[in-house]
Amino acid sequence: MMNRRKIPMLVVSKLSREQFVAVLGGIFEHAPWIADKAWESRPFRTRVLLHDKMLDIVRRATAEAQLGLLRGHPDLATRLKVTEYSSREQQSAGLDQLTEAEYESFMSFNKAYTDKFGFPFIMAVKGRGKEEIMAAMQARIENEVSTEMETAFAEIRKITGFRLEELLEA
Repeated sequence: MMNRRKIPMLVVSKLSREQFVAVLGGIFEHAPWIADKAWESRPFRTRVLLHDKMLDIVRRATAEAQLGLLRGHPDLATRLKVTEYSSREQQSAGLDQLTEAEYESFMSFNKAYTDKFGFPFIMAVKGRGKEEIMAAMQARIENEVSTEMETAFAEIRKITGFRLEELLEA
């Protein structure tokens, strides 16, 4: 899916609602409702304008929908099945090649983090290594809930920006 040429914005703006959601529904983890709502604002001249609109939809969503978006993200280093995007991103950070001790450490921090905040640890792992990710987990678990929610949404902004950049022409 991801090795093909980037899709021109002109093409994206002419997609039917169903096609638009099929192409962009996975940009935000398990939240195709964002692409569905963004479709109503076509046409988009640039990838950045599309991303801004999608982020605005998230900002305007109910607190329940926002929490659902956060909870839709997988644990980092999980051995469970994840989306193609998440799998590729985690592999690029080496999270699919952890030692048993590293895996246990990640799982322990994932559980402690989720227990404290009510959603999984979210980080744009592109260009990061497992040590840097673990250090971020250790530091961020000390945050207040409101601070961590802001941080998680900032990370989602990065993740979705990377995904759109990979998929669409500028």
